Amino acid sequence: MADETAPWQMVEYEGFEIHVAPLPMQPLDETRPVATTDGRYTYIGYVCHPGANPHIPGHAVAFHADGEESFAGKDEALYEAVHIGRSIVEGTHPDLTVLPLVTGGV
Repeated sequence: MADETAPWQMVEYEGFEIHVAPLPMQPLDETRPVATTDGRYTYIGYVCHPGANPHIPGHAVAFHADGEESFAGKDEALYEAVHIGRSIVEGTHPDLTVLPLVTGGV
């Protein structure tokens, strides 16, 4: 979806697939010649029907960590990303929903 090189992991949940990728945060100091991290992670993800192509508009609901939100490690970022994906499927997320996927026939 957003990053082809991301370490994607998938969880099946209530008839949907939740795809998530924990990603290391980049340093704020751009003067460093090599990109290193301070151990903090963020995430990206999307929700879709099984087998859907997320590259086709309307076939997936993408999400990511808000702003500068970061997590102490990869497992913590992964846990939060799956939690957000489940809230999208359940309809409890304040901004995102799978309703277009269901009503659009995708």
